[in-house]
Amino acid sequence: MIAKSLLVLYFVIASAVSATQCLSRRCLADNLIDKQLYSAPQPPDCFINVNLTAIQYETLSFNLQTLQFSSHIKVYMEWTDPDLAWTDSQYNFTEVLLPFTYIWLPNLTVNNAIYTAVHPLSKDILVTRDGTVNYAIQMYITVVCDMNLFSYPFVEDTCIVAINGWNRSSCGVKLQYGKITTVGGQRGEWQTLDVNFCGGAQNYLQVTLYLNPFNALVSLVLPTALIMVVDLVSFALPLNGERNAFKIKLVFSFTMFLLILSKQVPQGGPCSPLIYYHFCFCLIVLVVSLLVSMMLSQLARTGSIWPGRPRKQSGSGSSMAQQDNAFHQNDTEINCSKVNSVNLMTEVTSIQKISSFVNNMDKEIMEKKRKQDYAKSWDNFCFITYLFLDIIYMLCVFAIFKTQQCSSNKLSF
Repeated sequence: MIAKSLLVLYFVIASAVSATQCLSRRCLADNLIDKQLYSAPQPPDCFINVNLTAIQYETLSFNLQTLQFSSHIKVYMEWTDPDLAWTDSQYNFTEVLLPFTYIWLPNLTVNNAIYTAVHPLSKDILVTRDGTVNYAIQMYITVVCDMNLFSYPFVEDTCIVAINGWNRSSCGVKLQYGKITTVGGQRGEWQTLDVNFCGGAQNYLQVTLYLNPFNALVSLVLPTALIMVVDLVSFALPLNGERNAFKIKLVFSFTMFLLILSKQVPQGGPCSPLIYYHFCFCLIVLVVSLLVSMMLSQLARTGSIWPGRPRKQSGSGSSMAQQDNAFHQNDTEINCSKVNSVNLMTEVTSIQKISSFVNNMDKEIMEKKRKQDYAKSWDNFCFITYLFLDIIYMLCVFAIFKTQQCSSNKLSF
């Protein structure tokens, strides 16, 4: 009778234990969800240590007009929540999956971001027996980066991505940064050279970016250089309207070129690009070259750079119209002398008049040639000056490019 009573008691206890013990991970997950642990863990020091075990960084784009820098970051993190732990005597499982909406999660922010979008990589969170939680998110962020564009298109500078916890007071989240890797760093025009963690008063990621200069060189620098070379070669054209028309076309072509490519040129920012001054210099030189060519054309035609009537030259008997009239008059007199058989003295006089007319024509031709030679000598001087100016300009640009430095405070946030 006693043995039978003990056997019944054993089965009652065993059934009660089996009714309270979970036999599946889903049962364990439901029990953890029923705890409703939506608030943050509250350790004695009031700080939750969140370990960012891995950070995967990728540069998406860089807007030169607004200096806005966009990137994609995957963050793998883990922390310990003691209220999510269990023992072997309670549950015979080492890990379990929980929906990410039923427990507390650290809220990562970017202090200097103007746009942030955070999405979980998975809707499930892995929780181990000791209460360690493993969670991963992906962040799409946009920050304003004061990139040093002084030497554009040869640009290599750093941008700041300040990833931090939601609270920086005496109670909150403390982040510990782990391994940082880059993805797709060599794709596109902007290349990611390196990503480093910098700690101290402010914790942030320092991203080193490099701009491939090929596109800007082909579309901005090379056309301006070729236009300047063409303007230099145009000094070989004669000093007439043909050269002036050609130089006017060059000025208009350069102006239209700047208007079309204005959207590709970066804005000033804290360090104004040197290419702005390059475009300004090229345009000024083209306009000055056109004005000098017009003045030299006036000098070759009239002997003076001032507009107005041509200057009368000493030794010339009369204008071209008067010489033509004299020629017709002499021709008439010669014909009349032949018809009327005038005396020899009249013929000698006519011959003298013809000789005088021919001498005046020679003087006019010599005077015209003298004007052209004088203008040509000034033209050669302007060509040499223009050539030396271009050479000195290139040397100055190279020296400024190598020696001048510009920096900005990227931690002013």
